Amino acid sequence: MDDQPRTPWPALARGRYLRSAWPWRAAGYLAGSALTGIPVLLALVLLAGAGAALGLVLVGLPLLALLCLVGVPTGAVERRRLRLVDRTPARTPHRTPAEPGLLAWARLRYREQATWRELAYAVLHGLLLWWVDLAAVAVLLGLPLLLLTTPLQLALAADGEVKVIKLWPVTSYPAAFACAAAGAVLLPALLHPLGALAGARAALTRALLAPRERELQGLLAEVTRSRARLVHAFEAERRRIERDLHDGAQQRLVALTMTLGLARLDAPPGPLADRLATAHDEAGKVLADLRELIHGIHPRVLSDYGLTGALADVAERSAVPVDADLGTALPRLPESVEAAAYFGVCEALANVGRHSGAARAALTARHTGTVLRIDVTDDGRGGADPGAGSGLTGLADRIAVLDGTLTITSPPGGPTVLSLEIPCPVTSPESFTSPARPMARP
Repeated sequence: MDDQPRTPWPALARGRYLRSAWPWRAAGYLAGSALTGIPVLLALVLLAGAGAALGLVLVGLPLLALLCLVGVPTGAVERRRLRLVDRTPARTPHRTPAEPGLLAWARLRYREQATWRELAYAVLHGLLLWWVDLAAVAVLLGLPLLLLTTPLQLALAADGEVKVIKLWPVTSYPAAFACAAAGAVLLPALLHPLGALAGARAALTRALLAPRERELQGLLAEVTRSRARLVHAFEAERRRIERDLHDGAQQRLVALTMTLGLARLDAPPGPLADRLATAHDEAGKVLADLRELIHGIHPRVLSDYGLTGALADVAERSAVPVDADLGTALPRLPESVEAAAYFGVCEALANVGRHSGAARAALTARHTGTVLRIDVTDDGRGGADPGAGSGLTGLADRIAVLDGTLTITSPPGGPTVLSLEIPCPVTSPESFTSPARPMARP
């Protein structure tokens, strides 16, 4: 476990605070506040001047809109700068517009509470915070550094006199080294309040600019919807490719195979007939390979008979005998769920045939009304490892996209049980299909 402190505050409680990078990270964070505070202050002054010149009554709303546009980039920069003193990244609280374009972006931004918090932060930062940060660095860090460099200042002084902090004149090296010694004592002592101030400043920034719990829930919902759109788009593209191959390339290959077969029958015995026979056989093999490819992209049995029929077909075609318990009808589920479940069972039974050494396997599928659960059990040697380069890792990732889970129990000596659960509520009772019967391979 990483025991590194996340902010300067827990680092201050440790004895090695001064030997760590935290004091200088805190100083850099506070000193860098001026790099963003000065531009923000200038922008606020220019906008306020423009509003005063044109009349606040006429330009009040446009001016407020422009002020919001100052707050949004300020918040983005400050969240990135926060990483100097806060190891936990501050995510953006803004959502992604559902439509492209500046108008959709602005309409969404002006409705979000985060935009107004960023505006409040920009005003506070430009008018006050960066001044306080810079003053703190000047006092807590600049003062001891000036004292430490007193001998150097005296050596460079043309008149042989240096005024320490513009107050005390120093004309001798013993006094100069005494000031340097005082600076050496003050520096580690003042680095502690400097770190505490940087921690407080970071906490204020996170409170105003980081997403709130409700905003995090909204972002999570948006990610879920976006992920669902990607899954549906992916499945639609698979269907389109399968349809194009089935209706285009496969039909042409069928016609070519029939033409070669007729030519083979009409050709007299000899070298030409032998070549036609070879070409006819190769065309048949290519057609069989294409059908396997189409079946792997999106099996037609899944579209025609639903998940129940498709699983029965998979069990029938398995290299290891499978006892399929599919007596209870499964409903027609979303295409993405059916495809993930189908290919999950295909991968599981393929692993049983290749790696388990099992004599038999069992397949059960049930839908509880809210969750689809599929179990694949085999009596093989066990010891299945999802991280050993098998297809189980990719299968788990595919199920996770649908908020599902993949659980594997495989002790040495077996049996191995692969359980797949995908949440998919069904509200229409008409969506249930009849129990499937094993069917011939298409």
